[in-house]
Amino acid sequence: MHYVAVIDIGKTNAKLAIVDVQARLEVDVVTMPNTVLATGPYPHFDIDKIWGFLLNSLATFAKQYSFNRINITTHGACVVLMDQNGQLATPVLDYEHDGPDQSRQLYSSIRPPFKLTGSPRLPGGLNAGAQLHWLLTRDPQLLERVKTIVMYPQYWAYRLCGVAANEPTSLGCHTDLWIPTEGTCSTLVDQLEIRDKIAEVKLPSTKLGYILPALADKTGLASDTAIYCGIHDSNASLFTHLHDIDPPFSVVSTGTWVVCMSPGGNTTALDETKDTLINVSATGAPVPSSRFMGGREYDYLVQTYSATPTDHILDGTLQSCACILPAVEPGCGPYQQLQYRWTVEPGKLSAEERYNAICFYLAMMTDTCLRQSGAAGDIIVEGPFAANQPYCALLAAASGRPVFGKDSSTTGTSLGAALLTLDAPDSSGGNAGRAQTPCEATPALRAYASQWRTHTAQHAASSA
Repeated sequence: MHYVAVIDIGKTNAKLAIVDVQARLEVDVVTMPNTVLATGPYPHFDIDKIWGFLLNSLATFAKQYSFNRINITTHGACVVLMDQNGQLATPVLDYEHDGPDQSRQLYSSIRPPFKLTGSPRLPGGLNAGAQLHWLLTRDPQLLERVKTIVMYPQYWAYRLCGVAANEPTSLGCHTDLWIPTEGTCSTLVDQLEIRDKIAEVKLPSTKLGYILPALADKTGLASDTAIYCGIHDSNASLFTHLHDIDPPFSVVSTGTWVVCMSPGGNTTALDETKDTLINVSATGAPVPSSRFMGGREYDYLVQTYSATPTDHILDGTLQSCACILPAVEPGCGPYQQLQYRWTVEPGKLSAEERYNAICFYLAMMTDTCLRQSGAAGDIIVEGPFAANQPYCALLAAASGRPVFGKDSSTTGTSLGAALLTLDAPDSSGGNAGRAQTPCEATPALRAYASQWRTHTAQHAASSA
C-alpha cells in the first residue's frame, strides 16, 4: 500500500490529497474555498457543498490512483450535533460567529477552570463548549433532537462509514470538554446534560470501518476502503515528527492560525489570558501550546499595505527598525486587546521593505508564542511560512534556536493524517522535505528582535 487519501478541511479551504506514505509526499491535491453561509439561524459551514466536492474528488482520484484508506483532518473549534437518523440536528456553527458571546457570563459560570482543561476562555465560538451552551440555550428543543455529538473530523468519518466516534486531539482543542491529564471528559458535559450523547472516544489511528456500499458505488472506490477516525489538523502536523525526534522540540503549524506546539515544554507556566493552551497529541499526551491568527494577519497586512513578497532581507527595514507592533487580530494571541501600529510611516518604505516588516512581525509573534509554551530544542516550521525566508531567519534570531523549514509541497496535516493509517507507523524518512541547514541568525536580525520587544513593551504599557 502506497497511497492514502486525506480529507483536509481548514478554515479557509477544503481539500482532498493523495499522499504517498513511503515517499512522504502529496502526489495530487484538489481544493475548494471553505465558504460560510449567512442564511439560516446563524452563520454556518456549507456542509452540502463540501460533501459534494469530496465525493466528486474521490470519484476522480479513484480512477487515477489505487488507494484503500481514507483519513480526515480538520480545523478545530467545530462540533457537530446529529439527530437519531444521523442528520444535522442544527447547522454547523461557524466558530467566528459572536453569538456565543451573548451568554458569555452565564457560560463562564459553568465551565471548568483552565488548570484542569488547559483550555483558555476564548471569544465567539472558539470554545466548542461555548458553542454547545449557546446552541442549546437559544433552541430549548435542540437537546431532545440531538442523539449524537461528534467533533468535525469524526463527522466526515461518520458520513463515509456510518460509525460515530470522537478522539482526544479534537476534544482537547480548547473545547472546555476535555481534561488532557486524565484523558476524560470534563464536568461541562454534565452541566450541559450531554454526557450520554458524546460519541465514544477512540485514538485518531483507529480504523472505524469501511466505506458505505452506496458511496463505494457512487465513487468507484473498492468496498474494502477503510475509514479512519481522523485528527485535529495542528496535531496531524505534530504527529509527523513525534516518532522521529525526541522532545523537547517545537512544531510551528502555519495556516489561517499559527499554532506553536512544544512537546516537552512546561504546562504549568501557561497563561490562559494570552491564548496559551494544552493540545493533546495523537497518542493522547498533553502538549503545551500557544497560538495567534498569523495567516489571517498576513493576508490582511499584505493586501492593506500593497506589500511585494521577497526572499531578501533588506537593509532599509533593519536600519529604520520598521516594526509592526501587535496585535493585528486583537481578539486572540499573546497580545489581546492591543491595537496594532507601525513604528514608521509605511508609506516611507518600499513595497519589499513593507513585506519584510510584515514577515518580521509574524516571526516575533511566533517567538512570543514559543516562549509562552516553555519551548526548547529545534523549531520546525510547517505550512506556508516554511518557505518564507525573512520569517524563518528572524525567528531563528529571536529564539536563539535552530529553525528548519519543512518543504511545503506536502503539508504536515495531510502527511500526519496519512501516517496514522499505517499498521506500524514507519519512522524512517521523517526529515524528508525538511531543510537540513537551519536558518542563519545574523547580528542585525538579533538587534531587530531586541528592538521589537522594547517597542512592544512600551506599546503595551501605553495601552494599559
